[in-house]
Amino acid sequence: MSAARGPGNALLELQGLAKHFGGVAATDGVSLAVRAGEILALIGPNGAGKTTLVAQISGLLRPDDGLIRFEGADITRAAVHMRVRLGLARAFQITSIFRGFTVLENLALAVQARSGTSLSFWRPAASEAALQDEARHYARLAGLAGSETRIAGALAHGEQRQLEVGLALATRPKLVLLDEPMAGLGPEESARMIELIESLRTQTTVLLVEHDMDAVFRLADRIAVLVRGRIIADDVPAAIRAHTEVIRAYLGEEAAS
Repeated sequence: MSAARGPGNALLELQGLAKHFGGVAATDGVSLAVRAGEILALIGPNGAGKTTLVAQISGLLRPDDGLIRFEGADITRAAVHMRVRLGLARAFQITSIFRGFTVLENLALAVQARSGTSLSFWRPAASEAALQDEARHYARLAGLAGSETRIAGALAHGEQRQLEVGLALATRPKLVLLDEPMAGLGPEESARMIELIESLRTQTTVLLVEHDMDAVFRLADRIAVLVRGRIIADDVPAAIRAHTEVIRAYLGEEAAS
């Protein structure tokens, strides 16, 4: 086994994670470690179980079997909000923002939610300089400096995805789950998103679920391949490109060229 696959200084560790829907094993004994400071890409064909796996990691689904550890603590049964407080945040495959609010208001709300302040008082708090300054900071990190007063619903699709990443960052995560951030983006938007994810290396650890192989091979330090609920390969990008079973199951013959 490659040294890259050992738990080492694992921030997130999955052990034998299983989830069944009827007679179908969506995840079938998945064991995987995400090491602090890396970008780990999770790839696989449609129906491989990626969304189910991410839902178990984020707490939206409870596994039937197996363990999830975050910084060594067992969070298998922890609620979503508890995982966020521990430093695990998810940016969803389907953009989830407050479309009627401005960029700054969205980010201020995320900052306030992280602080534990009652959400019913977010509007007065948004006027406070410290809260606005922090919200502007996350706007800059998300590549939205200068767009703070724009209504979120009027942003281009790519900018909405950037805002969603900013909302995840506003929770001050130790690990961000990015679920298909390139979905629906044009070439220029994809290029901006790749730059944004690359910039996260200095901010947090990233687990990236993505179908865009150009983005995956550009960004990932390590790639795990999920097929029919099982990890069939977990290695550095160069090794994944040459992996016979991966080529046959997912990448296509041209990936070996």
